[in-house]
Amino acid sequence: MSSTPYNEETLILLLRKKNEEAFRYLYDHYAAALYGVVLKVVNEQELANDLLQEVFVKIWNRIDSYDPQKGRLFTWMLHIARNTAIDMLRSRAYQQQEKNQSLESNVHIGNSVQMSSAVRVDEIGLKNILNRLSDEQRILIEKAYFKGYTQEEIARELQIPLGTVKTRIRHALRKLRDILQDRNST
Repeated sequence: MSSTPYNEETLILLLRKKNEEAFRYLYDHYAAALYGVVLKVVNEQELANDLLQEVFVKIWNRIDSYDPQKGRLFTWMLHIARNTAIDMLRSRAYQQQEKNQSLESNVHIGNSVQMSSAVRVDEIGLKNILNRLSDEQRILIEKAYFKGYTQEEIARELQIPLGTVKTRIRHALRKLRDILQDRNST
């Protein structure tokens, strides 16, 4: 860990001169904060680690574009970190990878149903509730809420009009609400 303290002005000057000691200082003092921002966006540690490296490469390569008149160095780096993470989530490859995972591999673990937040949704009978929907409604809900498809993507994939997708999802959500209300009232 670099122990030489730098004020912001000196740090920026040295980074622009591609001073590796200053870059190590920057990494040592800001990596944890930037990692936290990236992790909050992507919610996956391994991906966040990879993106953090990409963020620092961008900082190294783009330091000449930093303008102290527009804000502090840390704020500029936060924007790079956040935008890099968002760009990854928006990338076609990442979205396709997420969509290609089956509902079974994302939701079923053993005999219980789980979500990424580690909440055991089988305890509320989510699978049974979804099975009470028509096949048409269940497929739409799975694509929209478990696989992250947009309504436009669902319409394209199922080759049905967008308005029909919106109406069917709205009806499916109403039915789910009614099922849950009936379940809670008993």
